Amino acid sequence: MAALRPEKLLCPKPAGLYCAPGDFYIDPVRPVERAVITHGHADHARAGHGAVLATPETLAIMAERYGRDHARSTRSVGYGEAVEVGGVRIRLVPAGHVLGSAQAVVEQGGLRMVVSGDYKRRRDPTCPPFEVTPCDVFITEATFGLPVFRHPDDAGEIARLIRSTRQFPERTHLVGAYALGKAQRVIRLLREGGWDRTIYVHGAMDRLNRLYQDHGVDLGPLASATDVGKDKLPGEIIIAPPSAIADRWARRFADPLPVFASGWMSVRARARQRGVELPLVISDHADWDELVQTVRDVAPGELWITHGREEGLLRWAELHGVKARALALVGYEDEEDDG
Repeated sequence: MAALRPEKLLCPKPAGLYCAPGDFYIDPVRPVERAVITHGHADHARAGHGAVLATPETLAIMAERYGRDHARSTRSVGYGEAVEVGGVRIRLVPAGHVLGSAQAVVEQGGLRMVVSGDYKRRRDPTCPPFEVTPCDVFITEATFGLPVFRHPDDAGEIARLIRSTRQFPERTHLVGAYALGKAQRVIRLLREGGWDRTIYVHGAMDRLNRLYQDHGVDLGPLASATDVGKDKLPGEIIIAPPSAIADRWARRFADPLPVFASGWMSVRARARQRGVELPLVISDHADWDELVQTVRDVAPGELWITHGREEGLLRWAELHGVKARALALVGYEDEEDDG
């Protein structure tokens, strides 16, 4: 039995999850003196902290998005490397969410708590897979924490996109995908699906695409879609931020066909609201089956849920004899349809 009570090691505060013995926060929602950052999405990684500890890839993403001076100091920690902060042992292990994403393994006094950050269990060609770490307390997200959310196979969704380009060769396929993680994953999945032609990208994607390529993720031939003339690129695929596919910018292409890659595309009303003709259910978050399988695999004494649809996971935990609580942390899921 762990000697230390979990709330003494990690507890929710208005700024985020706080570790009092180590005097640091994990993914704080506002600037703090010491922060451990699980990944580079803006709802978890913010500028203005005193000191930041994260994987090298996450630090590179933060520097790209916020500038080299986003924090007074940074500490790069590779996967599996253990460091001590104020007598608290911290390890970062893969979360399978995006490039550099990590779970924070926090240990002291015989107690191990794992903060998942955002994660998924299915294969992603752009980042290492989620690593199961048994613990006393597992602190999980629940973005898709209801049984209705069961994501289909990624390859099948990409095959639908490629098939649509054959069915409508006169139309430009505009794929809305979040700039960090989702865009690069869709590009890699297209390559694996046999699409070896040039993929066109919105200018907002350029810097992060280069960063991924600098970290060994081969995206194949890319070209800018920004300076293309009117009614151009029939039969081609363009990757753009979700907001761009319904913008005036999109009208320059040949009879544009709006596509959106997100776990939320399983909700038909969301697709209709956005005017999406081809919804692709491709998510960077665990679906319901992945969430409950992860709890089974980790086998924690307690389950804490940070944000999302926590009521479904709480009910599942109750039915399966797992002690659980919802932390109801605020400030997450603020990215542009980051699903």
